[in-house]
Amino acid sequence: MKLTAERPFANPEAAARKLIEIAAGIEPVQDGRVHIEKINAPFLYVLKASGEEFGAGIKFAVERGWLDLHESGTYVRILKSEPAS
Repeated sequence: MKLTAERPFANPEAAARKLIEIAAGIEPVQDGRVHIEKINAPFLYVLKASGEEFGAGIKFAVERGWLDLHESGTYVRILKSEPAS
């Protein structure tokens, strides 16, 4: 008996790839900056992911060199728009 639904972004890599996909569809404001709320809102409220999944996805993407997260946490820059599979 299964009590909970599968979480598609429970895997940090899957979450990171989706975050990159969302960020790539947003027009950067300057110097390639994408405000974090522009990727946070669709991920959390449209895709119904959790805050923990968002955090793990961002961390995974930064560790892999896919995203650069500013020290303030207010924006990211895409370093690799299509992470290798």
